[in-house]
Formats: sequence, structure tokens, C-alpha cells
Amino acid sequence: MPGLQSASRKRPAVSQGGPKSKKQHSEKPSSTKLEEGKIQKRSRPVTQPIPVSGLSDEEEEEDEDNFEEEEAEDQEIVHDEMIVDGASSKDPNAARESHKVQRVLQEQRRAAKPHSQLLADAKLVWSLARQKSIPSAERQKHVKELMKVTQGKVKDIVLKHDASRIIQTIVKYGGQKERDQVAMELKGHYKALAQSKYSKFLVTKLIRLCPAHRASILLEFQSSVLRLLLHREASAVLADSFELYANAYERSILLRDFYGKEVALFSQTQGSEPEKANARKGFPGVLEGLEGERRKRVLAALKENLTTIFNNSDKGAITHAIVHRALLEYLSAVNDTEDESEREKLRKEIFESCQDVLAEMVHTKDGSRAVRDFIAYGTAKDRKQIIKVIKPHVERMCTDDEAQLVLFTALDVIDDTKLTAKSLVSDITTHAPTLINTPQGRRALFYLLVPRSRRHFTPAQIAIIAETDPIRAKTSKKSADVREGEIRAAASEGLLKFVADNGAEAARDTGGSLVVLEIMLYADGDKSSAMQSLLQPLASIYPSEDASKLHPIDLPHTSRMYKSLFQGGHFSHASKSVIRSSSFSPSAFASAFMSIVGKDSTVSMAAGEGAFIIAEFLHRIREEGSADEKRTVKDWFGEDVVERLKESETKGRNVLLDKINALLL
Repeated sequence: MPGLQSASRKRPAVSQGGPKSKKQHSEKPSSTKLEEGKIQKRSRPVTQPIPVSGLSDEEEEEDEDNFEEEEAEDQEIVHDEMIVDGASSKDPNAARESHKVQRVLQEQRRAAKPHSQLLADAKLVWSLARQKSIPSAERQKHVKELMKVTQGKVKDIVLKHDASRIIQTIVKYGGQKERDQVAMELKGHYKALAQSKYSKFLVTKLIRLCPAHRASILLEFQSSVLRLLLHREASAVLADSFELYANAYERSILLRDFYGKEVALFSQTQGSEPEKANARKGFPGVLEGLEGERRKRVLAALKENLTTIFNNSDKGAITHAIVHRALLEYLSAVNDTEDESEREKLRKEIFESCQDVLAEMVHTKDGSRAVRDFIAYGTAKDRKQIIKVIKPHVERMCTDDEAQLVLFTALDVIDDTKLTAKSLVSDITTHAPTLINTPQGRRALFYLLVPRSRRHFTPAQIAIIAETDPIRAKTSKKSADVREGEIRAAASEGLLKFVADNGAEAARDTGGSLVVLEIMLYADGDKSSAMQSLLQPLASIYPSEDASKLHPIDLPHTSRMYKSLFQGGHFSHASKSVIRSSSFSPSAFASAFMSIVGKDSTVSMAAGEGAFIIAEFLHRIREEGSADEKRTVKDWFGEDVVERLKESETKGRNVLLDKINALLL
């Protein structure tokens, strides 16, 4: 196949996809439904900046609107000596003639290249097929015609930039028949295609859109997976295949090279039913029946291959999920080793080989679990090294579903809370104003105060976080309650300052109000400044004179926050009562409310949407207020106010009137 073995030009490793939405931990489906809708993206490492454009490298590379029909080598400039008859470059006529000469030479070069007429014919049809605003039936007509032009010649032209785009258009817009035909024509050449700067995108498209051919394509990479992972172009193809499109068996095809030549030599026939069944077991299935020296050789081969990846971290492969899966499989096998001294030795060796690049792994499910394993089993020195490596990336880790689990484990197991307070907790609280804007960021803040609370963490999330608890029981000395208390104390000052500075504005947001409430209820320390910050907006004119900015009481989530603060805790559906927090005084909050908000605003809110909140305020004054406070509030709700409330139709009127009557008794 002409030109397939030529070396592709190098460029920086393809970066990970843009900020990823919630990842699915289940195996990716092998259906063609993936062709519809938005293309999936690999999870982006926390060590890489988010692209300003919002596009992944692949999307930018495949932006057909910016496509140039000729390759760069077709645009070579003809040197000055080609100007006819030595004419002066300052003469406009001479320059015009020289340009004509250049165009003629360019046309001659194109014509002399293989398949030049085929490409010329294909481009005419392709320019019609790739249009964005044409009926589907018309597009299919052009695609079928394009398929006729290129049929039987796909493998000969696909390495060219423009020709690769033509074939990609067939795969993108064609039916399954056309896609399968292209996949069949390229059979046997996928390893070379994956290493090309242009055709690698075609390989990824075929892997995504041709599930029937996916296993056979991936089988062509066998025995070269490690080399391809370190290749600047092919690395992204393997990474996308493993993380986004492959099922358990197809992933095992790519992972098998990590296990060494002995496993590849003695494995069953690839594609057989026993092989597929065994693939679902992963590396444990490979180790089944292996004992003694043979098991040690397989583990040594896996460690050696992983070390090769770690030692070439500049190639970018260290960020890929396939490497993280292999590392986690190795650690799991090490944990199953019977000899304790051997187990510690193997774990220490692999940790030393990857300790400096652990931040590159925390963004995937397997990578996060592997780093958490290192933290849980590590010595005090190991844990200090891990904290040093991840510290520059704490903010990004807080907003990543998998990476934040590493932070949670560090907070759970490290006994040196001074270290975690200085290196992790302070960074989290400093970025509270931005973290409250995402569910992940809010979870990071909640974990400092109410770790594993069912109000903010699902049972599945709690179960994942608790995976390292059995290890913590063996490797950590402090009790969980003591450690949690020290972390909460370290975080309280920064979080209360956040509420004092930004709490009123943050509470206007649904998620922000939850964060502010938990800080007020469970943080340690003086909360007077934070209370004043939250109560000051309530003293404004009610209802708001600015229609674009409602009064806080008119925001349902914000009013619920104030109600919970007057109650002093959260309502428990199990006990049918409010569970008071020992770190917050609702009576002090009610007293501050009286002095800051005052009579006029209180009465106005009572007659509006704030009836329930004012009812809780009155209940708190009746239960815990001083005699002067009770007397003052009684004066606020005189007979004239009560009469107006009775005539109003505000929601919560009856509850409010009951609280007023109880206070007057």
C-alpha cells in the first residue's frame, strides 16, 4: 500500500477532551447510537488547562469549514530564479508572469502524483456531500456517489490530508453499509493509519461507528500497544477506544500487551467464547491458575511496562485511562500477594516509579482509585509526597468527580491534620467563591464540615468513599471523629470569612444557600460577622423595589435557609423533629435579627412571603428569648398588625397567627 509506512510528522500529544460531564462507570455500549448527538470526550486531566475555545483537539482538527483543499507541500513557493528571463521583481508584469509559472508548476506536481484524477473527481462530489444545510436524501445521494468514486482505492489515498477528509465524510454521513465497506478496505492497515497525523481521525471514527469491526481493528494493535501509547498520534486513538467505545472484551485486547509476552503466547485463541468470558475477569482472570515463579514473572512484566510509561511521562500516555486500569490491576494483584514483606516491597517499588506523576491520574475512575490506594497504604513520608504532588491542582480536583475522591481520602486517612490543613484545606476554602458554582465544588466544601452526610452525598458516593476504610483502620492511628473535628476546625475560619464576605450573594443561589447553611450550622468559631452579613439584606425594603432582584425572602431556597437557621438545624424525617446543631445558636441568630432587621421589615415580611420564616423567628424568641426581647416583639405585633394579618391571604398566615398568640400568652 503506497505510502502507508512513511513516518508521520510529529506534533504535541493530543490533549484530553474538554471538561467532562458526569462519567459513566459502566461499560460503554457497542451500538451505533453513539453516532447521534454530541461526540463523547475523554476526561481531561486536572494538570491540563481547559481550552478557551471549548473544542477538543480532534474537533478543531476536523473543523471542515476551515479545511484547505491542498496540503502544505502542494503550496511550495517557486524561488526567484524561476522568474522568466531574469525580469525585475519590481516590474508588475514580471511578477504576474512569475505567478503564472508557479501555478503551472503546481498543477504539474499534482498531476504527477498517484491518483491525482481520482482525488480531483472525489473532491467535486465531496464539496457537495459535506455541505451542512442540505436535505438528508440529497446528502445520501452524494455520499453513495462519493463511495463509487473511491471504492477499491481507499487504502491507497487515505494518508493524504484532503483524501482522509473525503473518507471521513463517507463514514460520518454514510449508512452502516458504506462504513463497513470502508472498514473492510482498510483491514490490515489500521496500525499504520493510527500513526498518521491525518488518518488517525478516520480510525477513531470507524472504531466509534463500526462496532462490528471494533474488535478486529483493536486486534491489529496487539503486540504494539505500548509503543503506540507513546506515539504522539496513535496515543489518542487507543485512549479514545479504551475509555469511550470499547466493551470489556475489547478493552482486554488493549490491556493484554501490558501483561507481557508470556501471557500473549499462552493465551487462548483471541475472539473465542472462552477468551471473551475470561476477559470479563480482567487481570485476575489472567492470573488464575498461575503460581510461584510464573505469577511473579507476569507481575514483573506488568510492572516493567508500567514503569516504561511512567518514565516517558512527557509523551502524554500517563493521562490515559488504559494505563490507570493496568496500574490498578497491578495494585490489586499485589494486595492479594500472601507474603506481607513481598507485598510491601512490590507496592513501594511501583509507588517510587510513579510518585511524581500521580496528579496526572486522578481524573479517571481507575486512576483515582489507584492514587487513593497509595494514600491509604502509604507511610507518613509517602503521604507527604502525594500531597506535595497534588497541591498545585487542588482547585481543579475539587471540581472533578473522580479527582475529588482523592482529596476526600487524604482528609480521611492522613493523621497529620496540620499538613492537610495547610496544603489542602486552606486551598479549598480559599476557592469557596468559585467552588459553590458546581455540584462537585460544593461537595468538596461539604466534606470539610459534614463528610458523608446523606443530605449531600448519595449512598453510591458514600460507598465509593468508604472503600479505603478497612485500610485506614490498619494504617491510621487517629479515630475518624477526632480527625474530622480537626479538619472542621481548620476549615471553619476560612469558610466563615467566605460567608461574611460573600454569604448574602451566595445564598441567593440554590446550591450556594445549602453551602452557607452548612457553614453556619457546623463551622466552629465566632459567627457574629457571618450573621450580620446574612441578615443585612433582610433589612432592605420589602417587597423589593427592583423587579430584577427579588428580596431574599421571596427566593424559596433562601427563605428555607433562614428558616433552618431559626430552627438551629435540619428537620429529620426519621425522628419527625429538628436535629439541633451544637455549633450554632439559633437564639443568638434571632437576637441579631431583631437588632439588624427591625420592626418595619419584619412586619412587612410577615404580611408577604415571609410568614413561615417570621413564625419560626417568633417561636425562637418565645422559647429562648430574654424578657426584654419578648416584650419588644409583642409590641411589634400589636392588635392593628394582627388584624391586617387576619385579613390577608398570605401563605402561612394561620401558622404565623398561632405563633403570635403563643407569644402574647
